[in-house]
Amino acid sequence: METEFCESDTSDKDTDTINTNNCLYCNITFNEKLCCKECINSLEKLAENGDKKAMLNLATCYMNGKGVKMNLEKAFHWYQRAAENGDGKAMYNLAICYKNGQGTEKNLENTFYWYQKASENEDKEAMFNLANCYCFGEGTDKKLEKAFYWYQKAAENGVKEAMISLAHSYYSGKGTEKDLEKAFHWYQKAAENDVKEAMFNLAISYRYGVGIEKNLEKSFHWYQKAAEIGVKEAMSNLGTCYSYGVGTEKNLEKAFHWYQKAAESGDKEAMFNLTNCYYFGEGTEKNLEKSFHWCQKAAENGVKEAMFSLAHNYYNGEGTEKNLEIAFHWFQKAAENGVKEAMFNLPYVMKMEKEQKKI
Repeated sequence: METEFCESDTSDKDTDTINTNNCLYCNITFNEKLCCKECINSLEKLAENGDKKAMLNLATCYMNGKGVKMNLEKAFHWYQRAAENGDGKAMYNLAICYKNGQGTEKNLENTFYWYQKASENEDKEAMFNLANCYCFGEGTDKKLEKAFYWYQKAAENGVKEAMISLAHSYYSGKGTEKDLEKAFHWYQKAAENDVKEAMFNLAISYRYGVGIEKNLEKSFHWYQKAAEIGVKEAMSNLGTCYSYGVGTEKNLEKAFHWYQKAAESGDKEAMFNLTNCYYFGEGTEKNLEKSFHWCQKAAENGVKEAMFSLAHNYYNGEGTEKNLEIAFHWFQKAAENGVKEAMFNLPYVMKMEKEQKKI
């Protein structure tokens, strides 16, 4: 959100006389560059005569290069003039200029100041960004109570990103009292506004009864929604739902499909589950080479169970050539990560490796 600039404000224009396909001020039809020279000249005259809406629109033209050559310094100048004249959208855009160093030097203190001014002028995006300033201590001292206050204001004004931040606040008890029911409420609101992270968290809430009565069918529904828009953790959990029949009918082919999608998206748990699909031929044909491939990927990504399985692959020569030295390495890694079975295997594998070297 912090890189998006508000559109020009024409709310004070008479829509009965100004055609939306024409220039905002001179009423001449837009050319291919969207703004004509006469319109820019008119904007500049109005801006110089103190019209704050003209200042905002002129700044936006310079920022986006519409009708004029892009000029960030001039954009900053006119945002500043409009902001100092009380225009809320200009205050928000001025904060972004300071945040990103556009047309001026980067200055987080000034960013915070103008987010605050814009928020006091009821700019809802500014409220969310002001909350982030307080949450992460950017341009001001870290104050979780104030972060919560502004997340709440922004969420109540319809900012979907603020809804999930507010849910997190209630879930963790940061800046407010912990309240799982309210956390669920805002996860649901955010999910209904297509926030994919919220969809996943809503699925978790229904799965384990966090802030709401446990409902496996609804959990499955939200895992599916999140998975279909690319949440890799949801893909993995959806695979598990199909694998064990949780909230839906058991379907090993669909389980394999979603484990594969999640694994290819980088989910390490799915990589290990895909290992087992190929190893046992569940939902797909048995393929020890592919099982080994995904087992190795999962182990290299820190899945301790995969480390143990990979050690067995090397020890038994399953899906790869037998190699006691590498088997010992992975048994050792698994043992260091708390796999008790690996601890018992280490002395035996070490003995076998030494005997092999003597031959």
